[in-house]
Amino acid sequence: MGCVGRLYNAPMAYKQPISVLVVIHTPDLQVLLIERADFPEAWQSVTGSREGEETLLETARREVTEETGIVLDSNAFRDWQHSSDYEIYEVWRHRYAPGVMINTEHVFSLEVATAQPVTLAPGEHTRFRWVSWQAAAEMVFSPSNAEAIRMLAERICH
Repeated sequence: MGCVGRLYNAPMAYKQPISVLVVIHTPDLQVLLIERADFPEAWQSVTGSREGEETLLETARREVTEETGIVLDSNAFRDWQHSSDYEIYEVWRHRYAPGVMINTEHVFSLEVATAQPVTLAPGEHTRFRWVSWQAAAEMVFSPSNAEAIRMLAERICH
């Protein structure tokens, strides 16, 4: 069997049930939302699972770059030292090892100077919008994402 055959038949690596949520915002709290390609009308902030032994900050920076094309130094990210556990949606459980039902999501934020066009990851996201934090909290499908956006307003305004 050639290399292509071996690569094609290689077992899929499972996702780690450890992820980041990065709320990207402007100084006036316009929040970037991206629409999932596999779940139309499902808006969210940047999210993604940790890979290998990378730190949570490395995961946040990699996911922002992959999903938006925004490349900023690690010190631009704020680690909120806040996490929440949630049940993995059934439609995505096949990505995790058998029996894994809970994911721990760690929250970060990233302030950018202005609402700007972003470069979406092909096949992962289809559209983006910059909206007020109030609208963003209502638009996102994930309760933990909505909570983080509401917390953003409290953290920045107080």
